[in-house]
Amino acid sequence: MRRYGIPEPYEKLKELTRGQAVTKDSMQQFIDGLDIPEEVRSRLSQLTPHSYTGLAEDLARDIEKWVVLESGFQIK
Repeated sequence: MRRYGIPEPYEKLKELTRGQAVTKDSMQQFIDGLDIPEEVRSRLSQLTPHSYTGLAEDLARDIEKWVVLESGFQIK
């Protein structure tokens, strides 16, 4: 949302999610209401918790690049 200049994107998402159950339908309505390019809206609509891992896979694979090893902690 920030990428497309939508004002207060965090607050908009917070309004959708705080104190409420987030359903597939409520998320779809939220996405449909965004002023973003159609191809981005379509891509967002196809995401599921199962299919979206963000950077987790890359971060886990390259953990030694991202974690400062202190106090004798070692990754084997």
